[in-house]
Amino acid sequence: MQQSQDYQEHTVDIDNLTVHYKIAGKDPAILILHGWGSKSDRWMQVAELLSQNNFSVVVPDLPGFGKSGAPSFAWSTEDYCNFVEQFVQKLGLQNFFLLGHSFGGGIAVVYASKFRTRVKKLVLFASAVFRRKTARRTLFMIIASIFKVFSFAPFYGLFRKAFYRFIVRKSDYPYTSGVMKEIYKKVIGNDLSSYLSSIQMPTFIIWGDRDDVIPPANAYLIQQKIKNSQIAIMPGGDHDIEQHMPEVLAQKIIEFIQ
Repeated sequence: MQQSQDYQEHTVDIDNLTVHYKIAGKDPAILILHGWGSKSDRWMQVAELLSQNNFSVVVPDLPGFGKSGAPSFAWSTEDYCNFVEQFVQKLGLQNFFLLGHSFGGGIAVVYASKFRTRVKKLVLFASAVFRRKTARRTLFMIIASIFKVFSFAPFYGLFRKAFYRFIVRKSDYPYTSGVMKEIYKKVIGNDLSSYLSSIQMPTFIIWGDRDDVIPPANAYLIQQKIKNSQIAIMPGGDHDIEQHMPEVLAQKIIEFIQ
């Protein structure tokens, strides 16, 4: 499917940050928070499909991604949540639907927990919520700290990227820089599962059965914590269903929020 570009692009200033966002349709009613390393462009196919079904959608480039400016210090997931609240107030959104993907799903969990009256229904798509320490992660952190001792060596940069690509795999850390690297380290170590039990609005948990970034088993862990929730595991879906199966994803969202 090709994008028809049936949307408008705008900017808004929030705490000295210029934030870019796109709107498909009028009077935004669905707010989408994208994942780490993503941007609003990657959600336009889904946004336009939703707008064609009488829903209007707003998708910001979260600070540090896409065309939006980066924070001046290392934000936590809670800081991003506070940004979303400021963004919502700027646009005058009330009683809207909220969708969060991956990193954006973690932000959505915190937001839905703190600002319950603003969110009508919540959609969590392959959401990064559980950040518990494992023996594997601890081992990688130890190895990475050892490697850092040799940062002066000419081969360090190449070796480091190879380590993350072929050993750690599926890590965005080597592709970040500056303040975003510090944000990544803060976010990746922040378990958000304690917020789940405070979510009261109807919640739809979507996952691809072939997601190799965040295991589909996490969907059931989230459902156990949110009482008013349901799950859809999408056959053949990976971590980026919004790009590879936009029609199916849009239809699932429509069925839930109608």
